[in-house]
Amino acid sequence: MTSRQAHDDTRWELGSLAGPAVPRDHAVHSTPIPESCDLPPRLDAAVTALTEPTGPAASFIVRPDPESVTEARHFALSRLSEWGLPELADDVALVVSELVTNALRHSGRATCGRPGDDVHREGVYDDPADPLGSAPSAIRLRLVHQKPWLLCGIMDASQAAPRRKEPDYIAETGRGLHLVESFSVRWGWRTLSHGKIVWALFRSP
Repeated sequence: MTSRQAHDDTRWELGSLAGPAVPRDHAVHSTPIPESCDLPPRLDAAVTALTEPTGPAASFIVRPDPESVTEARHFALSRLSEWGLPELADDVALVVSELVTNALRHSGRATCGRPGDDVHREGVYDDPADPLGSAPSAIRLRLVHQKPWLLCGIMDASQAAPRRKEPDYIAETGRGLHLVESFSVRWGWRTLSHGKIVWALFRSP
């Protein structure tokens, strides 16, 4: 697994990759991530295409079940194999796992269940007549490959901004978005009519 945090600013017309500074006195709190705006035209068009139902992206419906994180990761790795991108497998698998976990935890409201089981949510699949999970509120993993780039996105029903915490390297949680940032070339999020998409960009060496 190799961090892709060190990268130049010319790839895919990326522009500046610097994010807003987090004040030291707020470091212990979770901080909302600003919504992606003023993206370079090519990247903006790719993120838009990622959200279109009839677009070129490969799509996977994420069911509200703890095993769905593993299933989503396997789907992503299968697509990478088909596209001849094995060198991205470790980074994409980690980022997909983090983004799917975040979507399951924060999209919708918790239901009654086993103690500690916080990935079963109401409001994520709220159309009982839709057994395939194609309702607007379904969580989706989307992948599109435009050589040498791979764009990954997780769509969910919440329009709330992702929040980044100062990482606690002893705790088991709280490092998700820092990992997404470290193992992708660039990432961000965008509001949609029925929720949001959190996306991450990768480049094949």
